Amino acid sequence: MDREKAHQLLDRLDPAQLDAVATLLEVMVRDEAPKEPTAEDRSAVAAARDHFRQSPEGGIPFEQVVAECGLTMEQVRHQWGE
Repeated sequence: MDREKAHQLLDRLDPAQLDAVATLLEVMVRDEAPKEPTAEDRSAVAAARDHFRQSPEGGIPFEQVVAECGLTMEQVRHQWGE
């Protein structure tokens, strides 16, 4: 994807979506080593997984989000220690 296409997509986002994308970009370009997930982080991930197991039609599959972020599930599992 080129910058022009990325800018076009950004222009279509509402303010909340743009904020979420900006936060993700900040994390992706951060030069510091990744921090270890906290107990609160792990709890939030577990709650989200439970929610989507019970109602899978209620959102975007996690695997799709991971792929759209340019990551693999293996990278995610490694980061979260699973």
